[in-house]
Amino acid sequence: MNGDTLPPLREVIARHGLGAKKALGQNFLFDLNLTRRIARAAGPLEGITVIEVGPGPGGLTRALLMEGATHVIAIERDDRALAALAEISAAYPGRLTVIPGDALETDYAKLVAGRPTRIVANLPYNIATPLLVGWLGGDHWPPFYESLTLMFQKEVAERIVAKPGGKDFGRLSVLCQYRASTKKLFDVNRSAFTPPPKVTSSIVQLVPRPKPEPECRLGVLERVTAAAFGQRRKMLRASLKSLLPEPEALLNELAINPELRAEQLPVEAFARLAQRIGG
Repeated sequence: MNGDTLPPLREVIARHGLGAKKALGQNFLFDLNLTRRIARAAGPLEGITVIEVGPGPGGLTRALLMEGATHVIAIERDDRALAALAEISAAYPGRLTVIPGDALETDYAKLVAGRPTRIVANLPYNIATPLLVGWLGGDHWPPFYESLTLMFQKEVAERIVAKPGGKDFGRLSVLCQYRASTKKLFDVNRSAFTPPPKVTSSIVQLVPRPKPEPECRLGVLERVTAAAFGQRRKMLRASLKSLLPEPEALLNELAINPELRAEQLPVEAFARLAQRIGG
């Protein structure tokens, strides 16, 4: 059965009493043309298992199935949405698994069991960054997924893709760009949501680098960026003193200008620093 035969999302939400909850970071997308555009941005989905976080009434879920995803695994903590998602599951037999639970406590790799996987989600704003850091973190790399196609507040999206030299470049930029290639795909106007959030949103895609170079321990990289950006107005020779008693010597040895500030340093240089500090 094609998803077009399902009732309009506004009707589904009214019937199930699914008013968006601010506490859950919910903002619903009703426009199937827009959700299908997001689904298509993840690339051809035939043969792919898609993980979706926070499906709510299922606008993006329907789009992912309509665009050919072999299987969608949707993680939803709002029990009110489960009946609406069950209707989508019935329309696409065997292709949608809904897991009630907390996305921050889910073992995603175990869920997909080695199948080709992509994560596509209109993330709840209040957990978007912790989820992203979790998917990019850890010692096991490359990860279980082929790509992340995610919606964030525009200001977070700008930080993810920011290049050195600007105010948006920071700890999140370094982590994301060290482990993945990043690209902002398009903006989504606040008027597309119900209720409209206070800010514009953006779709970002991250594709994992099979072997980030130079190789360093992620925990050490996080410590280096925390020190450097924690005092971003200071030169590196001062801001890194919380990590090293005499950072200037190491900076000179690595041909990094000690008078640069954190936002001026490329990702590769942060990785070289982490490599030398932590092995």
